[in-house]
Formats: sequence, C-alpha cells, structure tokens
Amino acid sequence: MQISKFITPEIIFGSGSISQVGESLCRLGAEKVFIVSDKGIAEQRWVQEAIRYVEQSGLDYHLWLGSTPNPKDYEIDRGLVEYKDSHCNAVLGIGGGSALDAAKAVALLSTNGGAIHDYEGVDKISRPLPPIVVLPTTAGSGSEVSQFSIITDSTRKLKMTIVSKSLIPDIAIVDPETLMSKDSRLTANTGMDALTHAIESYISLAATPLTEGYSLHAIKLISQYLRPSTASRYNKEAKEAMAMASLQAGIAFSNAILGAVHAMSHQLGGFLDTPHGEANAILLPYVMEYNAIACPHKYKQMAEAFGISTEGMSLSQAAHSAVQAVKEISRDLEIPESLSILGLQVDQIEALSRNAIQDACMITNPRDLTEKEVGILFKQALRGGSHG
Repeated sequence: MQISKFITPEIIFGSGSISQVGESLCRLGAEKVFIVSDKGIAEQRWVQEAIRYVEQSGLDYHLWLGSTPNPKDYEIDRGLVEYKDSHCNAVLGIGGGSALDAAKAVALLSTNGGAIHDYEGVDKISRPLPPIVVLPTTAGSGSEVSQFSIITDSTRKLKMTIVSKSLIPDIAIVDPETLMSKDSRLTANTGMDALTHAIESYISLAATPLTEGYSLHAIKLISQYLRPSTASRYNKEAKEAMAMASLQAGIAFSNAILGAVHAMSHQLGGFLDTPHGEANAILLPYVMEYNAIACPHKYKQMAEAFGISTEGMSLSQAAHSAVQAVKEISRDLEIPESLSILGLQVDQIEALSRNAIQDACMITNPRDLTEKEVGILFKQALRGGSHG
C-alpha cells in the first residue's frame, strides 16, 4: 500500500450543536471573530443565533456578508481588507460550501499574503492559518471537513482548486436543524453534490481502506434519505441522515480527492456561474459510465450500497445497475438531464475541456482522459437524454 495521510477536524455533530460555537472559538484562543456568511443565510436565523453564542462567550466579532455562490477572487480581496481592518484573530464560517470556501480563503491570505491565485493547485500554503470554526447549513459541500477551497478566477472565468491540509478547519459544528430552512431544490442539488463526493472518492486512485468505508456508508445513507429529505424540510430523521452522509462523504473526498465530474463541473461554475450540485448531478451518470471499466468491482460494491441485489449479475451488469441507481435518484429529484438547461453552448466546450484537464481533481480519476474525451462527455451531457 502506498503511503497515505488521513486527517479530519474536530467534529461536533447533533441537533442544537450550534450552541457550541462560542465555546469552540474560545478553546482555539479567539478574541475577535471574523464571521463569514452571505446575505441569504443572514436572512435566516442561523447567523444571529451563532452571534448570540459568540457574545455569550465574551467574544467580540465582525460580520462579513460579502461572499456569493461560487465565490469570486475580488470578493476574497474585499474580505481580507475587512479582516485586517477589524483586527480579528479567528474565523467563523456559516453557510453552504461557497461561504465556507470564502472563509478559508480569507483566512489563508490573512497569514500567507499575496493573491488567492498564488495558491491554486496542491500544497502551496507555507504559513499556519488563524483558527477556523465552521458551521455548514447545507448537506452537500463537505467543505467543513475538507482540505479544499474553490474560488472563481473572474478574469479566466474558471474555478481555482486550492488544496492543502492547512485548509481543514479546526472545528466543524454540524447541526442538522440548519437543514430545515432549505427549499427542495437546494436540498436536491446539495444532496447530489454529496453523492458525487461519495462516488468519486470511492473510485479515486487515492482511495484507501480508511476513506472507502466513509464513501460507501455515505452512498447508502443518500440512497435511503435524499428523496425524503427533499420531499419535506421537516423530516428530522432524513435531515440527520443527510447531514451525516454529507459529513462522511466530505471526510472521504478530503483524503481521497475526487475525479472528472468535479474537474468538469468546476469549469461550468467558473464560466457560467452554475449551481455546483446541479452541474455535478447532470455530469455524474456520463462520467460514471466512462469510468466503469476502470474498476467494475467497485461499481458492484456501490450498487450494493444503493440497496441493489447483485446476485446472479455479471460484473458489467452490476456496474451498470449502479449507474442506473444514480439516474433514478436524479429523475425522482427532477434534476435536469441536459447541460443546455444551465446555458452551456457547444462552442464553449473546447475551452472548458482544456481547463478541465488542468484541474487538480482530474489527477485521481480512475480512467485516463484526454482533452478530446472530456469534450465528448461535455457534448453527451449537453444533448441529454440517453447516456453513453
């Protein structure tokens, strides 16, 4: 077995665990906290509730709501200015993956300097970050436990993948109650993002026995609970299961990395500012079919995690059934079948394919891809309908 590392933050999980925010920051030596969220989250009660616990712990704070979905490089620059001007020494991220990625990026620049573009790629961070506590409010991104920060380069119109174990938060507080304020479309999209994390980390070239158990259990939970979680925002059992699934998929992909789905969806997000989970969901079946010959035995195990009995099936049939299970979930959740819904044009595919090949997530995809082959997958997903 190759040398591998496995790392997670401290994790506090459970309904009402938002109450641990202030105490967690105090334990890390926080004095004044830079709270990162967005305007949509701030309209819900979670930001104000977190602030109440920060204040109860005797901490000062500065609230920054300057991040947007698919956070941009210039937004991070503005956040850094506010961080410095407010003399904070710790960061609290509250929200979905975009807000948490923005929190990490501001923390990164606060001690390492330079521009966020300097850190694109793997292991470019040299100095410790300030203490980071995060509170995810969606069940999808896994950013609360991951070594990733994804920031849009507004000039090149692509998403930069920044990967470093320095970006793993110190403490992740996962409170399933926060999921009850999300509408069905966001629940579906973020849930499909978590499923993509679970599948891509499981078949990743960097997967290990430590990550594979998390990946498979996340697939099992999502197959059982994503539909009911999307159907009702008040289904507590489903929310708790999806929070756990997202967390476990996040731990898996943080350590095993991802694959071609994310390498491609990052380009769509950077170029078209598309919802990340929805782009993943549309691309996933096409990439799964392409990758199947690389690890059919793993596809069989995924099929069984989806609850499919593979007894009597050939390896190829079992692998195909895993892809079918993903398609059925997407259909039930009314995920669009085509990238044309997101505004993709055929003449944009060449540039997107060229950028996707350079994405850090492509390195661990189980089957090699050329720029031309990426373009074919984009075109299949653009047409929609039948896969393959």
